Amino acid sequence: MELMHRNLIEGSEVQALADALKINSTLTTLDLQNNSIGDSGVQTLSIAESGAQALAEALKTNATLTTLYLQNNLIGSNGSQALFQALKMNSSLTTLDLWGNSIGDNGAQALSEILKMNSTLTTLFLQNKLVGDNGVQALSEGLQINSTLTTLDLWCNSVTDKGAMVLCEVSHVDTN
Repeated sequence: MELMHRNLIEGSEVQALADALKINSTLTTLDLQNNSIGDSGVQTLSIAESGAQALAEALKTNATLTTLYLQNNLIGSNGSQALFQALKMNSSLTTLDLWGNSIGDNGAQALSEILKMNSTLTTLFLQNKLVGDNGVQALSEGLQINSTLTTLDLWCNSVTDKGAMVLCEVSHVDTN
């Protein structure tokens, strides 16, 4: 389902979408990129800094959604942490795209903890927002344990040579 590129989803539409995700048994891809859903729709679907509770709750029980695109939806550190917590219980999501959301180093720390236990996520896009060397250091700790993530895209973040070296070291760790 594609609801992308400035559809200005809000209010009752967002609530209906969150409710549908909880009982969905066929949808495998949800594309909400570039909606800037903002605070009015955030309380329901939780796509922005105000929280990610409804979406996170839906992800905990949803067993069919494999791909979730959330590009440019004003998700910050707190919202991303709630979303990442849902990944503890989700057993179907393989691709998560958070391009252009400000998860920051705190969000990367929360994600690192999830990567240590999540066994389904294979592709993660964190481009273009505020992950620096501290965030990369945190992610590397999760990546050392995780054996399923094969693609991590950190294009256009605040990662220096120091952070890049940390990632290079992790890429040589044998998880078997």
